[in-house]
Amino acid sequence: MSWKSDCLRSFKLYAITNISKYDPADITKIEQAYRGGADIVQLRSKVLTDQEILRLADKIRAVANQYQKLFFINDRLDLAMAVKADGVHLGQDDLPVEMAQQITRKAHRVLFIGKSTHSLEQAKQAMSEKVDYIGVGPIFATPTKPGRPSVGLELVKQVSEVIRIPFVAIGGIDIHNVHEVIEAGARRIAVVRAVFDQPDIQKATVQLRQHIEGELIHAHT
Repeated sequence: MSWKSDCLRSFKLYAITNISKYDPADITKIEQAYRGGADIVQLRSKVLTDQEILRLADKIRAVANQYQKLFFINDRLDLAMAVKADGVHLGQDDLPVEMAQQITRKAHRVLFIGKSTHSLEQAKQAMSEKVDYIGVGPIFATPTKPGRPSVGLELVKQVSEVIRIPFVAIGGIDIHNVHEVIEAGARRIAVVRAVFDQPDIQKATVQLRQHIEGELIHAHT
């Protein structure tokens, strides 16, 4: 697990799918994201059947291993374990973290666990639950989370000052506003549309990665 743990500690760009129908061509899109510089890809879909998720996940896992990058599944611990994904990302209303940890321990499996948070209190709670990383957002309004108000840059600043585990900022972030998020204290960025809704996914990923790394260098000087 050493390279995987290193990747989780040092990741900068986390790409999340929002798949609306089953299409084997999505594997090509995901490979382009990895090739362009995504450290983690999360398979997220609110409409695919379990069988469709498993078919895609099997192929994604192989691509992730090829590039020595990480592959997570959204919400579903059972599917993540079935396909030997590297991790699962849980929302506030999903399986409790403690239960997910118990299940993986009993199965003698090592699985990274991430959790979505939308306030400083939730971020502190997730840290106390000993998750491997947290998501903080949505920073800006985003159609992928309809009805959820944006938390704004102030929460990024607060989390960066208090939370001592990796956190990734998410929600409406793109190449035009990523500098604001990094200036607020984020060191890891998660995106959906800024990668997967672009006409050239690999090029978009490369450019976003370069922007993130450039802003991080600027933030440290």
